Amino acid sequence: MGLGPDLNETLARARADLRMGVPVGLRADGAHVLVAAAETLSEARLCAMRALGPLDLALTDRRAATLKARAYDGDVARVIVPEDARLSWVQDLADPADDLANPMKGPLQTRRDGSVMLHRLGLQLCKGARLLPAALVVPVAPGTAAAQGLLEIDGMEAAPLLEALPELEHVVSARVPLRAAENARLHIYRPADGSEEHYAIEIGRPDRAQPVLARLHSACFTGDLLGSLKCDCGPQLNAALTHMGQEGAGVLLYLQQEGRGIGLANKMRAYALQDQGFDTVEANHRLGFEDDERDFRLGAQILDKMGFSAVRLMTNNPAKMRMMESCGIGVTERVPLKVGETVHNTHYLAVKAAKSGHLL
Repeated sequence: MGLGPDLNETLARARADLRMGVPVGLRADGAHVLVAAAETLSEARLCAMRALGPLDLALTDRRAATLKARAYDGDVARVIVPEDARLSWVQDLADPADDLANPMKGPLQTRRDGSVMLHRLGLQLCKGARLLPAALVVPVAPGTAAAQGLLEIDGMEAAPLLEALPELEHVVSARVPLRAAENARLHIYRPADGSEEHYAIEIGRPDRAQPVLARLHSACFTGDLLGSLKCDCGPQLNAALTHMGQEGAGVLLYLQQEGRGIGLANKMRAYALQDQGFDTVEANHRLGFEDDERDFRLGAQILDKMGFSAVRLMTNNPAKMRMMESCGIGVTERVPLKVGETVHNTHYLAVKAAKSGHLL
C-alpha cells in the first residue's frame, strides 16, 4: 500500500467534508454526481452546483412522508429542486423545525426515472457524518470532481463498506477505580472507519467460561453527564455499574451512539420537536431517521474480542437480546433495569414500551 488513503479512510474524509459544507463526488455504472449535505451547504455552493445541472434533494422516505412527497424508490425520495430555489427552501425541506409554523412547502415533484443508488449513498454519508439525512445531488460529467478539487468515491465499492460493521481495534486498557467498583478497568476500542471510539468498563475479573453480567449502554451526554430528567439513561448507567460492583464482576459497553445513533445535534432537534407535541419516535421520523439507528453488533464484537461468548444482559430492550444472539453471543438471562422514571419522562418511557417494544 502506498501513502494514499484506502477506501475506509476516503469515506472518513468524505464525511468530514460534508460536515464542513464541501461536496464530494460519487460514481457508479457510468454515472457521476456531486453530493452536498443540505444542512451545511452555503448559498454560494448551491449556486455553483446549480450551474452544473438539474438538482435533486435526496430525502429518506420518513422525511418524505412528512412533506407529502412521493418516494418512488421506496426508501429514498428525489425531490426536484426548482431552478429559482434558494438555500432556505432546501434547508426547510431538510429540517422540520418550522414545519408547524410553515406547513405549505409543496406541492413537491419527485423524480422516478434513473438509478437512485448514488442518492442513497449520499444519505448514508450524511447520516454517518451525524448530519440531517438530506443530500443535494447534481449529475456531472466524468472528471468534474477532480477538476473542482473534490474527493470522488466509487459507489460500487463504497456501498458494501457502508453497510458492513467496522472492525474494532483494541487500543489500550488501564485500571480506573470507580465509585461503584474500585476493581474496574477501562478498555478503548477504535473503529477502522474513523468513527468514534467505544469503551468497555470491566468490573473485576469475570470468568470468560461463564455468562457475564453485561450491559450495552449508548452514550447519552444529557442523561449521563448532565443528569437530564427527560430520559432514564443516567440512572440506568449508574444502576448497572452498582449492580456489577455488588456482584464483583461485569462488563458495561459504552457505545458512542448518542440519541439512538443520530448524534447529539439531531437528538436536540428531536427534543425541540417533542416540545411541539411529537413523541420520540414521531420526532425521529420527521427528521428523516428510523426509530432507532443504533448498531448493537458493535457490542457483540467487543464482547467477542474480550473473550465472552454468553451474557446475562441488563436491558429492557428485546432488540439488544436478539442482536446478541444473531451475532453468536448467547443470552442466558435478561436482567431488568427499571430505574429513573420522573414526571418529565413518563410519556417518553411509555412510548418506548408501546412503540419500541421495551419491557417496562
